[in-house]
Amino acid sequence: MKALKHAFAFVHAAMALLFACAAVVLIAMASHMGWLAINARFDQDAAQEIIEAIGLLAAAVVALQISQTIAEEEVIRNAHISAPTRVRRFLSRFFAVLVVALAIEGLVATFKAVHEDPAQLLYAASIVFSVGVLLAGWGIFIRLNRYAEELEPEAMEKAKHEDRKLD
Repeated sequence: MKALKHAFAFVHAAMALLFACAAVVLIAMASHMGWLAINARFDQDAAQEIIEAIGLLAAAVVALQISQTIAEEEVIRNAHISAPTRVRRFLSRFFAVLVVALAIEGLVATFKAVHEDPAQLLYAASIVFSVGVLLAGWGIFIRLNRYAEELEPEAMEKAKHEDRKLD
């Protein structure tokens, strides 16, 4: 059983590394896209490409945060996501990044639709709407999870003890 746990930790570490590599590639692509846009011209098209580069950077942030979360939770802490406290903290980290990235993507899609194809505004609006739904669902989850945490105060202490592994 111990070998299986080590195998899972290795797979999680490999996944974290791949997410981090994807983030670096996205950052490089966004930098290249922005550099080309600024050097080629200084007009509305360049601004649109810069906005698209920001969208790539938002995706890079998501990939990097997922990498960090996997590394911290599954490799360093070797935490089991079963206690309400751990679930709330794990999902909160993920949702914070996801909501910000989707909000940025919604803004990018809105700017792009306004300037290029107004028919795509419905698509952009659906992204922004989904951000609102995610925020509302996340808030409800946190509220309900807090009640579960009050029933298991020892889970909070265990999570705090696991956090010391990161210091």
